[in-house]
Amino acid sequence: MSPSPYRVCFVCTGNICRSPMAESVLRARAEEAGLGGRVEIDSAGTGGWHEGYGADHRTIAVLTERGYEQAHVARGFRREWFDRLDLVIALDGGHLRELRRLAPTPRDAAKVRLLRSYDPAAAAAGDLDVPDPYYGGPDDFQACMEMVEAASEGLLTAVREAIGAREAESA
Repeated sequence: MSPSPYRVCFVCTGNICRSPMAESVLRARAEEAGLGGRVEIDSAGTGGWHEGYGADHRTIAVLTERGYEQAHVARGFRREWFDRLDLVIALDGGHLRELRRLAPTPRDAAKVRLLRSYDPAAAAAGDLDVPDPYYGGPDDFQACMEMVEAASEGLLTAVREAIGAREAESA
């Protein structure tokens, strides 16, 4: 029997800008790497203000421009999800703190990481937040996408290693 898929959930504030962007990028990179059936990628918001709505039109525009697919419905993150998730990726320090407070156990809190911690240049500079582009313009959404893409390779490497370790344990 093969192990269950490795589950990753990106979390931002309202789940209409940054987290659906990161979800689409990592999903595309995982597919390209041949990990499609071995990883499940999702997203949510720290609040449910936009539940049931699609991604922000500016997020959709940036994703489309760069060739990423997306079919998104916003929702709020639920505490009980920690049990089934392997990795919870926060888009900024506020989300990180909120998610770690929400985590039912220290083990669950350890699953929460900042996206840009997977970008060596951002980590070296200590600049780990992906700023919220919601109140900005197209350039802010482009900058957000660049940060997401820069971190996605390191995150994909970490996910690939975790999947390999899980599969080795179950062999």
